[in-house]
Amino acid sequence: MQLLEGTAMKYYIQDRLLLDIPSLHVQDFARIGLVGRNGSGKTTLLKILVGEVVADEGVIIPHTSTKLVPQIKQMNDVKSGGEITQQYLQQAFNHHAGLLLLDEPTTHLDQKHIEWLEKTLKDYKGALILVSHDRIFLDQLCTEIWEIDAGRLSTYKGNYTDYKNQKELERKTQQFAYEKYEKEKKKLEVAMREKEEKAQRATKKPKNLTSSEARLKGSKPYFANKQKKLRKTVSAFETRLAQLEKVEKPETLRAVQMDIMNEESIRGQIIIRAEQLIGRVGDRVLWKPANFYVRGGDKLAIIGANGAGKTTLLKKIIEQEVNVSPSVKIGYFAQNLTILDEKQTILENVQNSSKQSETFVRTVLARMHFSEDAVYKKVHVLSGGEKVKVALSKIFLSDVNVLVLDEPTNFLDIGSLEALEELLETYHGTVIFVTHDRMFTRKIATKILTIANQEITVFDGIYDAYEAHLNETPKTSNEDELLLLETKISDVLSRLSIEPSEELEEAFQRLLREKKALESKS
Repeated sequence: MQLLEGTAMKYYIQDRLLLDIPSLHVQDFARIGLVGRNGSGKTTLLKILVGEVVADEGVIIPHTSTKLVPQIKQMNDVKSGGEITQQYLQQAFNHHAGLLLLDEPTTHLDQKHIEWLEKTLKDYKGALILVSHDRIFLDQLCTEIWEIDAGRLSTYKGNYTDYKNQKELERKTQQFAYEKYEKEKKKLEVAMREKEEKAQRATKKPKNLTSSEARLKGSKPYFANKQKKLRKTVSAFETRLAQLEKVEKPETLRAVQMDIMNEESIRGQIIIRAEQLIGRVGDRVLWKPANFYVRGGDKLAIIGANGAGKTTLLKKIIEQEVNVSPSVKIGYFAQNLTILDEKQTILENVQNSSKQSETFVRTVLARMHFSEDAVYKKVHVLSGGEKVKVALSKIFLSDVNVLVLDEPTNFLDIGSLEALEELLETYHGTVIFVTHDRMFTRKIATKILTIANQEITVFDGIYDAYEAHLNETPKTSNEDELLLLETKISDVLSRLSIEPSEELEEAFQRLLREKKALESKS
């Protein structure tokens, strides 16, 4: 059964054609992942499908109710970002729409709540269209991927990994076609050159032909005729070359290798050491006195639930409330993006703090999809996601040897996220980062620091080994009960915001008491 159809859709931003989609269809129980670069029109398309934005051309025909969970949510000082995201999600589930559209629904959620959302969406009775940079999330849920590129919509069967495999096959096919085109082009150009040279020689009398023989044969008309035939052959080659269908060369990115200050002297050495470090916010204890260390070259992931103290720990490292080697110079990325000068260009912002050559700076910026003249854009005209990419590029290229990154994956499109991963994988310095992106952690981390139950624990190994270690240790029943209570609290909160009542308020207070009692047992 078809839930929604669209035909001849076009949407302009001023004079730029953002979306040009001849047709699209959503079937019952569809699980669609919508991907594309920042600014490609993903959010706009969702708003068009739900009726919040009207396309300049075309028709959208819904055959069921639709509900959108927006990317930008109204924040407040009372609830955390994760709590607000849960509230929006629960309100959407209560709507029981036939088609649910979710724009970055995992933003601000910790891993437990992402897993809860995955389970809830797997059981959802309607169809789903998801925009997310969480590739494991897309792998778990999607059976179809829609890609927006240059305004056009392409569809791929399968989950995100299947889509990536198909894209790689397309790239290899294009590379083969390009090499075939270049070979044929070169062959025609060589043949043209040879015939042209023969045509030029045809105007001269051959060395082995005497003057008397030339007079007898009538050399001038003979060689003129020969030259004419050769020119005709050259013209035929030119026609074939002009008719040869041009094949563009697939984009290839060369590896980025960067010299790191004091790299040899600090590699493998302990450069950061915490001794009896305690975490507190006011009277609240985030973690009890803890000891841990970081070696030069480590790529340390800090993970834990929302509010566990991950950002607090990063700040203690930045403010050197731990022992830091004199050889260490830290570059810090935070979501407030205060390191950017809005009046300067992208290139100027990055070069201000970098000793790298302009060629190398441009190479890194190209990896983050700022190519050619795009580097001359002023920062104030960029989208939020583009500013994040500039800030990350600036820190990566700065004269530092330890990168401290607080949620660097938020607001990045998947292409930029994968480009950042490639840069960090080849980075020879130390990386300390906080993220809820499981794939990012899996690709980058060589050591895992966990904050849970007011304790800091360190696992010396990659994320896959860490997960295997966790699976050997059964979860406590308290953890499962807490997650269930938090879900119930979100449900009651969403209902309270729609229809406040004494019964709901009593239920809310009772659930809070149960949660507090359960947490005290942990």
